[in-house]
Amino acid sequence: MARKSTGGIVEKQTSRGTSYGIRFRALGRRQFVHLGYSSEGWTRKRAEEELANALADVRRGQWRPPAEAQALAERERVPTFHAFASSWLARREPELRPNTRAAYRWELTHHLLPFFVKVLKDPPLDAITAEHVDRYRQHKVKEGRLGAASINKTITRLAQILDDAVEYGHLDRNPARGRRRKLREPRPSRPWLEPDQVVALLDAAGELDRGDARGLPVRRPLLATLALAGLRIGELAALRWRDVDLAAGRLRVGQAKTDAGVRTVDLQPELRDELAAWRAATPHAGRDDLVFVTRRGTAVNRHNVRQRVVLPAAARASQRLEECGLPPLPDGLSPHALRRSFASWLIAEGEDVAYVMEQMGHADPQMTLGVYARAVRSGRRSARTKRRLEALDVEAPSPSPGTTDRLTR
Repeated sequence: MARKSTGGIVEKQTSRGTSYGIRFRALGRRQFVHLGYSSEGWTRKRAEEELANALADVRRGQWRPPAEAQALAERERVPTFHAFASSWLARREPELRPNTRAAYRWELTHHLLPFFVKVLKDPPLDAITAEHVDRYRQHKVKEGRLGAASINKTITRLAQILDDAVEYGHLDRNPARGRRRKLREPRPSRPWLEPDQVVALLDAAGELDRGDARGLPVRRPLLATLALAGLRIGELAALRWRDVDLAAGRLRVGQAKTDAGVRTVDLQPELRDELAAWRAATPHAGRDDLVFVTRRGTAVNRHNVRQRVVLPAAARASQRLEECGLPPLPDGLSPHALRRSFASWLIAEGEDVAYVMEQMGHADPQMTLGVYARAVRSGRRSARTKRRLEALDVEAPSPSPGTTDRLTR
């Protein structure tokens, strides 16, 4: 005896309004027919009438699935971008470092989802084309909130999501792959500072410290640690006093973005003096206390360090330099620029590449060699290096104007 046909109403809230459909058994399996939206005049009562008509046709053997219902049934088996991207992030997050996890979530929730869900109405994965990716890129450019490199990073994330969609059989090919999908990125400016420029920067930071009646003199020792130990901003934020051995002149980096980043850095005498003075001044000087904290005693973050410490100190230093008839500090100064400066000074002092790589915590020697090549092209040589070259009867290029052998005050 054939199973009696039954059914029900499918009512969903969508960006286009309330959607109505009917489900019932016919031709030996469950069927779904999308009826329409409330904006098109559909109501629950009307959907119930349509379901009754369909069930009557099924009992008479006259019902046939419409082409539209077949297409919608196929689409229902393919997840939408929002659903698939969210599940992709949930699968990947346990494998990611905290900073990477935060970056992926930001790219997805602040950029990719707003466009694909709100602008494209959350298409199923198999409906996404290269044209949609190009529209996303153009939309972000017109929006003007991100630079080319940041937009390209979000497109890279989109391509990773759609790579999984291809592997899962939801797409035949990845429409986000290929050079044409991305913007051309200008060659980034990667400034570094000469030793006398760092002296000016630290002096400006000290001046700001003295003029800040509400806070402690943290700007100068913080910038000195970035410039004279080559720490990444995340390493600086995680640094605790138990990691700083002032007596032995060593600093231990225990938390880093790579395994190679876990390292011991030799303290320059100037930095050892700065940190000793800072430890005597800060109320957070316990062994397990963070070396650098905010006024509320919490860890510093990279955005605040750049906006509240690096840029104000750089502006004050540039002002003082121009008053003396000297060129200002380079534009676009960031905490990482001070890290590059540290590497270039080690190279200028004649240290070998292996030692510089160890002090910087570079996982890839090509990164160190890139800094080395640029330092050589710029003609940066200390008196120590010049003496070595003279001993080998090799002519050394002259040092760039303002370069000093050591950081002195």
